[in-house]
Amino acid sequence: MVFLVDDEASILKLVGSRLRAAGFTVMQFGAAAEFLTIYRPSMPGCLVLDMEMPGFNGLDVQQQLAALGSEIPIIFFSGRSDVPMCVQAMKSGAVDFLTKSAHHTDLVTAIHKALDHDFKARQQRAEVDEIRSRIASLTPRERTVLSHLVTGKLNKQIAGDLGTAEKTIKVHRGRVMAKMKVVSVAALVRLVEKCGATFPSDSPGDPDSSGISR
Repeated sequence: MVFLVDDEASILKLVGSRLRAAGFTVMQFGAAAEFLTIYRPSMPGCLVLDMEMPGFNGLDVQQQLAALGSEIPIIFFSGRSDVPMCVQAMKSGAVDFLTKSAHHTDLVTAIHKALDHDFKARQQRAEVDEIRSRIASLTPRERTVLSHLVTGKLNKQIAGDLGTAEKTIKVHRGRVMAKMKVVSVAALVRLVEKCGATFPSDSPGDPDSSGISR
């Protein structure tokens, strides 16, 4: 989905028509407020946003979207080349800044790039959410064992740290590996690193010592 926001009706109609002809699904908005009313961060796509609009300008919209937790790729579209605004927009995460006089193919190329970026980012977030869901399914004791496993400790060492029998740690380790859907500690470590999970210090012998920070 391409969200197109521009307060100039002629530009909105022309660009929207050309983008549809290029094969894109387009939603058009004549004002930023209209777009912000319907948009939700869960909606996939990219935003082609007029930089200079009455009320909210493009940078204002970019800031509002960031406050919503949105990571939608933004392509700024401006009637003039404004270097300071372009720099500010790009520093704030815009994927491109084009003037309205730019060739149509430049906009099409930028949109393809933005949609690909959005797809990969959503895919990565889904993978991270799945890993965190697996960690959340662990019991407190299993999370404690996990926190020791990812540091490279052996079953015997973990048993000593937690003041329990090695065979008990083996049982917990097996359950951790099964719930996390991995067959090696190396794979377990990669999952934990990928989702950015960190673990608080555990108190030896405390069966309820557990948790993750994100």
